[in-house]
Amino acid sequence: MLAGHDVVTQSLQSYGVVVPVAAVALIIAWRRPGNPIGWLLLLLAVFDLLQTDAPLYALGVYRLGHRLPLGPAALLLNQSWLPALVLFPLVIVLFPDGRPPPGRWRWALTAYVAVGSGFTALLTANASVAIANGNTGVDAAGQLRIFDHGAGYGGTGITLAFVVSFTGFFLAAVGYQVASWRRSSGDRRQQLKWFASGTLVSFVTVFTALPLSSAHGIWHAVGNVLVLGFAAAPVCMGVGILRYRLYEIDRIISRTLAYTIVTGVLVGVYSGLVLLASHVLAFTTPVAVAASTLAAAALFNPLRRRVQRVVDRRFNRARYDADRTVAAFAGRLKDAVDLDSVRDDLARVAQEALEPAHVSVWVSERG
Repeated sequence: MLAGHDVVTQSLQSYGVVVPVAAVALIIAWRRPGNPIGWLLLLLAVFDLLQTDAPLYALGVYRLGHRLPLGPAALLLNQSWLPALVLFPLVIVLFPDGRPPPGRWRWALTAYVAVGSGFTALLTANASVAIANGNTGVDAAGQLRIFDHGAGYGGTGITLAFVVSFTGFFLAAVGYQVASWRRSSGDRRQQLKWFASGTLVSFVTVFTALPLSSAHGIWHAVGNVLVLGFAAAPVCMGVGILRYRLYEIDRIISRTLAYTIVTGVLVGVYSGLVLLASHVLAFTTPVAVAASTLAAAALFNPLRRRVQRVVDRRFNRARYDADRTVAAFAGRLKDAVDLDSVRDDLARVAQEALEPAHVSVWVSERG
């Protein structure tokens, strides 16, 4: 069971995710009203908000004894986590244009929606029966006690059928997008890169936060903050759907990877130097820390440049090729004496590096 302060902490975490999700959903719905993803994200945000606030309200009514209206409604809305869960794979499979995949996918989509809707209706019915019979006891998380330890979900077989359906459809949706990325090009490929990057950030931060949240002290606080990284997926979806700064994803990926690698290497170097200086060379701890800090700071820029070149070569090839083209031009410019050849070479380099629609070079005639 969760203590009261844990419920408040989870509520604050939910607000930190719901607010950006709702903002992205509203922008998509406003700019692309025909795309159902905006409306689905908005519904997801609403359900997430309800399943965050309803348990707090239920705690106040049925556990703390406050005389507040609509207590039974709060108990029913406690199950809003389920439709929010059901909606997420739908958003994945419909990205980016909101159109369902053709062929057998339509049958799978219909079956999944039917199973998810049926399970949601079953939970709501069970909660309604419990409330009508006066069985309104709630646990420390504000949930009806009939759902403790898996009870009230309609039986093991029904619950297992939903779990299998959800897991299978979710994995199929991810597989569909991976296959779509492999055969795509141009804008759609960039859209899928944004989507994949945001989803990866969301899963890495959330799964990193789970063990940290059960720790104590500073690590518990870090885990609570990392949960907010889940908002990266819908935010990147919004960028992909609206095509805002679409082609900057390669640069973002390369910079993120480069700084992550550099940070990891420097942390390892710093820790190794501290241990070496304090335990092997018998320096005092302040001296070891200061020397290690200076060494890590001195290594930062050379290491960052080298790692950035390697990462750009793999993940940001356009920048890598452009840098090589400009560097080659700078080398030729040192020995150039003919102004016309320099002008023609400059125009050719600009065309290769930037690929503009038109290139013209104007040279002043002043003597």
